[in-house]
Amino acid sequence: MILFIKNIDIEGPDTLGPYFEQQGYRTHVIDLSAGGVLPSTLEGVEAVIVLGGPMNVYEEDRFPYLREEDRFIRKVLQEDIPYLGICLGSQLLAKAAGARVGKSPSREIGFDAVRLTDAGRADPLFAGLPEQFDVFQWHEDMFDVPDRGILLSSSSLCPHQAVRVGENAYGLQFHVEITDKSIREWSDRYFQHDQPLLRGRKEEMLAQYRRVRESFHDTAGLMFRNFAAIVAARNGRQSHNTI
Repeated sequence: MILFIKNIDIEGPDTLGPYFEQQGYRTHVIDLSAGGVLPSTLEGVEAVIVLGGPMNVYEEDRFPYLREEDRFIRKVLQEDIPYLGICLGSQLLAKAAGARVGKSPSREIGFDAVRLTDAGRADPLFAGLPEQFDVFQWHEDMFDVPDRGILLSSSSLCPHQAVRVGENAYGLQFHVEITDKSIREWSDRYFQHDQPLLRGRKEEMLAQYRRVRESFHDTAGLMFRNFAAIVAARNGRQSHNTI
């Protein structure tokens, strides 16, 4: 089973969920913001994918479920279960591994390029990808690289974009799972409607999405396939390696 953990209602598995279902995996989604409860055991869990949210990892007083989530991710790391953290999920991974999470040098919203490090180019998660590719960003915080972590990608505005902890746990500061529906919903929720500049930014991002849609989803598909291969290898499954 692939376990998806949501931190807010509007940031879900999006294209990741259907991909794993097409690969023959059973999926289960827990929405912590809606009172969902994390499992007491990891038996039967083949991978954990923690999604994004507008909260910060250090806001545990405002969002008490972050404490339980931190303990749960520590258990995932201890049991070496494949993990993929997206945006907030990457920051939670870094925190669980003992690293600091704080403000990014630059707030990033919209499409931009990230560049793989030497380690990233050699990592199985990015096999088949070019050294530089476009991703979608929406964050103001950034993780530090844990002591047992390896930096896999960077960008001009935010130096820590992807990290691996141990052999099977990955954190992506950026999004590869989104669609135009995500952009619309996030903009409507996170932008204040009395600010014309921000309303214009929504339309700009939707236009960007239309321009890069094919290459963006091709990149995402390769990463999904690569992570599925990591999950299959860890769990003794045969990977179909289809997009």
